[in-house]
Amino acid sequence: MSGEDANIIPLYERHALAFDKLRGRNLFERPWLEHFSALMPRRGHVLDLGCGGAEPMAAFLIKRGFHVTGVDTSKTLTGLARQRFPGMAWYQADMRKFFIPTKFDGILAWHSFFHLNADDQRAMFPRFGAMAGPGAALMFTAGHFEGEAMGEFGGEPLYHASLSRDEYQALLTKNGFEVVAQITQDPVCGGATVWLARNIRR
Repeated sequence: MSGEDANIIPLYERHALAFDKLRGRNLFERPWLEHFSALMPRRGHVLDLGCGGAEPMAAFLIKRGFHVTGVDTSKTLTGLARQRFPGMAWYQADMRKFFIPTKFDGILAWHSFFHLNADDQRAMFPRFGAMAGPGAALMFTAGHFEGEAMGEFGGEPLYHASLSRDEYQALLTKNGFEVVAQITQDPVCGGATVWLARNIRR
């Protein structure tokens, strides 16, 4: 990383407890999580990239009977996840480098993937393909428009980036995924721009 995107990892660690406290638990993301879950086998194995403290997203999946492997760069947040759900696997790691020899039934990158710069996002799609088992679901959130945007958390600038809709579509296709559903600024999901795809390679 370089520039403002390089601040993402230390920012989330500096403000980890505040972020966890402020993270909504009302689960307005439920319709998307249910759609994601429906594409996977019962008790499937989900990789949650940017898992935070495991609530509410991973918690929902765990309560549905899925096994979750969570990855987050924050030592504090992965520690919280480990305390809350000790039976699952939690890794303090960078999603751009994380690898274990496992094929997952689902890959989730919710409100985390869009903190990567454009080149790092492009490089993630072959990684998604390599980690996805046959028929695996992939769900991630992107920005609302192509380019970079700055938010704010804890009084510090918070970097976001997005590719174009056409480029996301092309990258998914190139790496063996077909789009199942896509909504830009979903009004019933906090305005999130969501992509849900499925691995069609065998």
